[in-house]
Amino acid sequence: MIKRYITLFTVLIVAFSCSNSESEPGGSNDTFDRSTLLANVADNMAKPAFADLKVKLEDLQTKFNNFSTTPNTSTFGEVKASWLNAYKVWQYAAIFDIGKAEELQFVNHFNIYPVTVVDVDSNISNGSYDLNSTNNHDAQGFPALDYLFFGVASSETDIIAKYDSDANAANYKKYVNDIIAKMLDVATQISNDWNGSYRDDFVSNSGNTATSALNKFVNDFIFHYEKRLRANKFGIPVGNFSATPLPEKVEAFYAKEYSKDLALEALTAVNNVFTGKAYGSSTTGASFRTYLNSLDKATLATSITNQFESARTQINSLSASLYDQINTNNQQALMAYDELQKAVVLLKVDMLQAFNVSVDFVDADGD
Repeated sequence: MIKRYITLFTVLIVAFSCSNSESEPGGSNDTFDRSTLLANVADNMAKPAFADLKVKLEDLQTKFNNFSTTPNTSTFGEVKASWLNAYKVWQYAAIFDIGKAEELQFVNHFNIYPVTVVDVDSNISNGSYDLNSTNNHDAQGFPALDYLFFGVASSETDIIAKYDSDANAANYKKYVNDIIAKMLDVATQISNDWNGSYRDDFVSNSGNTATSALNKFVNDFIFHYEKRLRANKFGIPVGNFSATPLPEKVEAFYAKEYSKDLALEALTAVNNVFTGKAYGSSTTGASFRTYLNSLDKATLATSITNQFESARTQINSLSASLYDQINTNNQQALMAYDELQKAVVLLKVDMLQAFNVSVDFVDADGD
């Protein structure tokens, strides 16, 4: 009987300890106010990034309307420059795939690549399509505009003609306008949500549960780094997950000279979130780095930022066109992937263990 009571008492203690570890942040030495981190993310990163994305898309819409009215090399040059500016801002906003962004599946309307050209051409030819359909996720967003602004014909003169003298010119204009309008609508809804009640809901939900804002966001952050930056921009094109390299799967395949720049912007965005740097500013606040420092994990925090810089150095050594780099010297591109990969363990294992947070997504890329 005494043994039964002792066993029951032991079980209750273990259960209480497990319950505590699941409902409280980090552990007994974790006194960090997680809501300060969430407030910095909301007010100084997510909100201004989506606001700027909205502004950049509005500019793209205006520039394309100007081009539609007066199609020439000057107005078309402004369209392409505006597209690139918006694409760069996307690299920052893409990290915040939470709340309304997750609900609207905003990534599917912005950056599924490679674009399926046959679907784009068919949509334009038919003049009828549904951009909300899963069948058109790879026929819209920045990759579709990449094709329509840089790859739909062999020369800029011939591309401009598609919107001017081509038999389907009206449909070309309509399709581009519909793509931009869809992106602008999604970005506006997300921006409005951050500026509404969601901001306070996000900041106040600072506990340590599978559905808490910080646990979900840190997982989203790591998923973004591992899949959308490391795998999509480098791993897949360099052939890390296939028998041979697949250079045609690089981001901005048609505007090839911008692929490295977009990757560097994405890495900067990741580093800014990790270090708590405000969007478009040098101001810093509470972050994953300060959280680690508070847990006496400063060495880990430094290792992560150092590894980001090592990856940046290797990416900077590549050609402006990652497509050309893979075709001429893929080993250098593979080395960039390897440097990015080294940070995955630091983030996905060491940092999550320090925060007492579990991984909530499935790793299926074979790494």
